[in-house]
Amino acid sequence: VQLQASGGGSVQPGGSLRLSCAQSRITLEHYPSGWLRQRPGEEREGVSCMQADGTASYSDSVKGRFTISRDNANNTLYLQMTNLTPDDTAVYYCATPCRWGQIPFFGTRGPGTQVTVSS
Repeated sequence: VQLQASGGGSVQPGGSLRLSCAQSRITLEHYPSGWLRQRPGEEREGVSCMQADGTASYSDSVKGRFTISRDNANNTLYLQMTNLTPDDTAVYYCATPCRWGQIPFFGTRGPGTQVTVSS
């Protein structure tokens, strides 16, 4: 399974970005899929996970600012990020499967995409 995240870049605080994750080998709507990130010098952390039924979960640090969505026709997972802050600077990965909980679990992930938030 190869999951390629894209859409990263540099943005000023308060800005927005939309990350995409396209997959050609599996049908994303059949599997829980999500996003995780790794901030500089820190461990990877779960950002969001969407279940096959569309139920979405978010980390407290992004809740209300980030929205996960899925385009079943194009087999693509998205992460809309708004009101970005420098603390959101990280490499973002998409992964499947995922399971949200006290300790979120993320399975196979592909190459990440860099998001840099700075003025």
